Amino acid sequence: MSDEHNTPGAVRSFETLAIHAGNTADPLTGAVVPPIYQVSTYKQDGVGGLRGGYEYSRSANPTRTALEENLAALEGGTRGLAFASGLAAEDCLLRTLLVPGDHVVIPNDAYGGTFRLFAKVVSRWGVEFSVADTSDPAAVRAALTDRTKVIWVETPSNPLLGITDIAALADIARTAGVKLVVDNTFASPYLQQPLALGADVVVHSTTKYMGGHSDVVGGALVTGDAALGEELAYHQNAMGAVAGPFDAWLVLRGIKTLAVRMDRHSENATRIAEMLTRHPRVTQVLYPGLPEHPGHEIAAKQMRAFGGMISFRVEGGEQAAVDVCNKAKLFTLGESLGGVESLIEHPGRMTHASAANSPLEVPADLVRLSVGIEAADDLLADLRQALGD
Repeated sequence: MSDEHNTPGAVRSFETLAIHAGNTADPLTGAVVPPIYQVSTYKQDGVGGLRGGYEYSRSANPTRTALEENLAALEGGTRGLAFASGLAAEDCLLRTLLVPGDHVVIPNDAYGGTFRLFAKVVSRWGVEFSVADTSDPAAVRAALTDRTKVIWVETPSNPLLGITDIAALADIARTAGVKLVVDNTFASPYLQQPLALGADVVVHSTTKYMGGHSDVVGGALVTGDAALGEELAYHQNAMGAVAGPFDAWLVLRGIKTLAVRMDRHSENATRIAEMLTRHPRVTQVLYPGLPEHPGHEIAAKQMRAFGGMISFRVEGGEQAAVDVCNKAKLFTLGESLGGVESLIEHPGRMTHASAANSPLEVPADLVRLSVGIEAADDLLADLRQALGD
């Protein structure tokens, strides 16, 4: 699927790559958007005579190839792989990197689904994990054992918006001979480039900002290590949780506007975070764009902007937080994030319920916002009324 838009050595801005990388005009019709190859198998020109390397769509599909090339270009990697969901991508990565007896360091505020994967699934294979505050390099170093194979990072984290110094942990990982994995879902490759900062693998739920329209579920892995990329591709094919062609096409379409959407998400979130810091019913605002955020300086160093995710704590405890979620009108009460529409949710009862009664349990008075691209004044007015103004 490669063409002049993504040939090696070409110097392209992110915005240009988002639109052109992997997007080859259809050779038959000249269509500027890659077709949806809704096909399971391919005619061979004699036994073993594959056209373009395609034989069966679990192994490869031209629409998925276009997305995978695009993902690799945006993250500055050599290999991108598209999956049926973010957790499917994580599962493939862990089964590629780990064997029974290995150990992983994970964040103390990881996404609930990631924690569930480690606590309820991966642990049954004989893989152990420890929880550490990944914003503290010393804590991560102390959590390493002679069996550690992976350091797993989310930055910004979900839902507490913690910030990890990727370059600092990359140094620790290299010294220890372990892989550094960064979940880049909250930032997107437009705001943050983990591979350039020393990470070995980037993980995405492409359901979120990459797709951007709340109409697709998908996941991705990107690596700059060609050999590891081949191993991941082998396991992707062997395990089979691949992105379907229509899902791949939807994500590829969403990526074309990623840069302009992320700019608007970040602008809106900054205004909302500043309003919330002044609101008498809000006891804490978690947003890395605020100067008082403990990770602000690191985020400013490794991110282009601060993104569209905000969490805040409400005076009055759990029921008060739930009430705010229920009273919002323009903010839709729902799980997920990263779409053009604004969402509100109660992590303790919704996205992070699986972390209840664990070291990763989130505060009961926490509300999480996925700030969309609507008019900021309308969003501000809706939050003020939900908070009782």
